[in-house]
Amino acid sequence: MKTFSATPADIEKKWIVIDAEGVVLGRLASIVAMRLRGKHKPSFTPHMDMGDNVIVVNADKVQLTGNKRQEKHYWHTGHPGGIKSRTKEQILEGAYPERVLTLAVKRMLPGNRLSRKQMTNLRVYAGADHPHVAQNPEVLDVKSMNSKNTRSVN
Repeated sequence: MKTFSATPADIEKKWIVIDAEGVVLGRLASIVAMRLRGKHKPSFTPHMDMGDNVIVVNADKVQLTGNKRQEKHYWHTGHPGGIKSRTKEQILEGAYPERVLTLAVKRMLPGNRLSRKQMTNLRVYAGADHPHVAQNPEVLDVKSMNSKNTRSVN
């Protein structure tokens, strides 16, 4: 018996919509990363882009557990005195709240050419509307997958 290896003719991609409202960021990012890679399919082949096209809406309403919302994230611009910092709360309330989820998913994928191509199949929107209605995306209810996916706000 031979090991199955998918060819481009075997790949069937679907469109999936995920509502991120109230879902914990890390759990959501791991589910999205799995869908982008195609690991949920029985015909998964590591060297092929088998994943689905994933649309995430309400990315600005994603939840963070513990004290992660107020923790600072530091980076350096490369210039003298160029250390900068922001909290995730500032990013979520700023001009590009999608970046928090996009970077979380990107960091859960391997750092190679294939994962950079798979990241082009991810579309993240801060609001509830998206322009991909013509693709007839299926709704994936991440909240109901596990009771820990939602965080109760005290």
